[in-house]
Amino acid sequence: MPKIKVTTFGLIFPLSVVLSGCGGDTTSNGAAPAVTVVAPTPSPPPTPTPPPTISGIVDFTTIDVSRLDNYANPVLPAYYDGTVAALDNTPNNNAISDRVATLGRVLFYDKRLSVNDTTSCSSCHQQASGFDDPQRFSTGFSGTAFTSAHAMRLGNIKFYRPGTMFWDKRAASLELQVSQPITHPIEMGFDSTHGGISALLTKMAASTYYPDLFTLAFGNAAITEARIQQALGQFTRSMISSASRWDTAYAQVFSATGPNRNLNVSLPGFTASEDLGRQLFMTGPGQGGAGCAACHQPPTFALAANSLSNGLDANETIIFKSPSLKNVGLSRAFMHDGRFSTLEQVIEHYNSGIQNGPALDNRLKTPGGAPQRLNLSVAEKTALVAFLLTLTDNNLTNDAKLSNPFKK
Repeated sequence: MPKIKVTTFGLIFPLSVVLSGCGGDTTSNGAAPAVTVVAPTPSPPPTPTPPPTISGIVDFTTIDVSRLDNYANPVLPAYYDGTVAALDNTPNNNAISDRVATLGRVLFYDKRLSVNDTTSCSSCHQQASGFDDPQRFSTGFSGTAFTSAHAMRLGNIKFYRPGTMFWDKRAASLELQVSQPITHPIEMGFDSTHGGISALLTKMAASTYYPDLFTLAFGNAAITEARIQQALGQFTRSMISSASRWDTAYAQVFSATGPNRNLNVSLPGFTASEDLGRQLFMTGPGQGGAGCAACHQPPTFALAANSLSNGLDANETIIFKSPSLKNVGLSRAFMHDGRFSTLEQVIEHYNSGIQNGPALDNRLKTPGGAPQRLNLSVAEKTALVAFLLTLTDNNLTNDAKLSNPFKK
C-alpha cells in the first residue's frame, strides 16, 4: 500500500504587502505497509478555503471566480445593430473575455498602480460621475500637482472610430493609451525617476492577488505591460451606455428601415421641451435644427470619426476629439481644458461662440465659410439642455460589474 505524506508550503512576500500563503499535497509511492498522514489536527474544524490559485483574489476582492460577471456578451437594444458594430474599435487580438475584463476591473480601481498607493484610474474616472472627474483638473499622486487636461468620460468609448485616444488623439489605440497615465510624472508617478513600468511590474508580482488574477485571465502568472493594456482596454470597452431615458423611449419607435432609423420621431414620455431639444439635436441647421447629431452620432452619441475642430479658439490647428455625450449631464467641466462649467455655456458656444480657424469643421460653417451662428431662442437653448439630460444612464453609474471590487 502506498505511503502518503501531506506537507504545506508557505509563500512569503515582502513586508510592504500583506503576507499570504498557499498549500498543496505531494504524493510518493513505495511498498510501505501502511498509510501515514502527517498533518496538524485542526481545532476548531477549519472553514473550507478556495484553491490556492484564487486565494489572493478572494482575500482582497469581492470577485467570485466561479461566477464571473458578463462582459463578453452584453444584452443590448435592437438598434445596437450592424451600424453600431461597424464603429467598434476593438482590435482583432483583444476581443473582450470575462476573465481578462475582470482583471481590468481590478487594475482600474487599484491605487497600488500609483507609485505611492494613492491614485487609481478610478480616481479621475469616477463611476458616479459617468466615469468623469467632477473637478476641472485631476489631482495627481502627489496631492499637490494637477493634470493639464480634463478627464474624459469613458462611456461608449468602444464606439469611437478609428479608436485614437486622448483629447488630441495622440495614442493610436485604447490599449496604447491606458498605461500612459501610470507612467505619467503627475498622474500615477511610475516615470523613469521612479523606475518606470518595470518597477510597477515588480511591485505587482510581489502582491498576493495579481499572480492569481493574471493566471485566471491569461493562463499563467506572467505580468507584462501588454497584458495590463489588454485588460484595461477590455474593461473600459465594457462601459456601454444603453439604458438612458432616451434609450428607453427610442427603443419604442426604432425602425431599422424607417427614415433616419426613426431618430426624428417624437419620443414617448418626453416633455415638450425635451422633445424640442431632441428635434434640434437631430435636425440640421438648414432644416431648422442645430445639427448636433452630425458629429455626436446616436445611438451611442460617440463622435463621428471625421469630426474636426469645434472652434473653441481662433486659428485653432489642433483637432480635439470628444467623448460620447452619454451621461454628459453628470459632468461638471466640459471641453479638453474644462473651460465650461455648465451645459448652458456649451450650448452658447455652439450658438454664438464658434471661432474660425484652418481646422474648423465644415459642419460648423455657413455656406460662405464663416463660423455658424444658430441664433437659438432662450427656449430652444433650454430645450437642448433638457434633451442632453435625457442621456443620463443610471445603469452605467450603478452597474456592479463596473464598480470597485476591493474589500479594503
